[in-house]
Amino acid sequence: MRDLNQLVVLVRGAGEMATGVAHRLARAGFRLCLTEIAAPQAVRREVSFCEAVYEGEKSVQGVTASLIAEPSQIAGVWEGGKVPLLVDPPCQVRATLRPDVVVDAILAKRNLGTSSEWAPLVIGLGPGFRAGGDVHMVVETNRGHDLGRLLLEGEAEPNTGIPGTIEGFTEERVLRAPQEGLFRYDARRIGDLVEAEDIVAYVGQAPVKASIRGVLRGLIRESVPVHKGMKVGDVDPRAKREHCFTISDKARAIGGGVLEGIMFFYNRKDF
Repeated sequence: MRDLNQLVVLVRGAGEMATGVAHRLARAGFRLCLTEIAAPQAVRREVSFCEAVYEGEKSVQGVTASLIAEPSQIAGVWEGGKVPLLVDPPCQVRATLRPDVVVDAILAKRNLGTSSEWAPLVIGLGPGFRAGGDVHMVVETNRGHDLGRLLLEGEAEPNTGIPGTIEGFTEERVLRAPQEGLFRYDARRIGDLVEAEDIVAYVGQAPVKASIRGVLRGLIRESVPVHKGMKVGDVDPRAKREHCFTISDKARAIGGGVLEGIMFFYNRKDF
């Protein structure tokens, strides 16, 4: 029987949900590598490994991702007990890494090139993938009874375009850019309590206001160019500051689905 802790898992994406997946797999002992785009725009930056692209390293609840420049640095990062992250949108690192598992965690609502031929096991998160087709397995990402469910056939539920309900609020939780321009902060930061109608930030000279009372669970990075209607922040009406700095229930559930898929596949009797 193969030592499952020696499995190499390549996670495509390093945003909030990808981080939840990577954190769970890292804690389970797998050897991970993450790939990202050159200028990620995560909103929940305090729980997104993609911040390492800007900062060099990003730690989330005891697990640290470290930015590397080339695949030859992967082994050294593993030896240091960290997770290597490479700016590599097309995932070319797979040619040298030869992963046992690839997880597409971009959550683009469509497949951006991931193929079931990339590894013995390829898992896609959410809509845009077909289990048994372009990927081997799919994990449901829509909130509700099936969140985190592992699908061996078929597709996840279609994207509703409506944010998940928290304390009865959906779209009201989301901060959106009022116009095109550069995003800039006011005095507010992630973790701060805001009231309805408070100014949180600006796009150019146009204010971005909170619609409800809660804590700022996320804000995109300052000076990022945005377009009108783009999500730039998130207000959590539960108003618990610690939620801003810890992995969400949704991300953990999805991570559990991925872990189940890996164990299901590599614990088969015919393996």
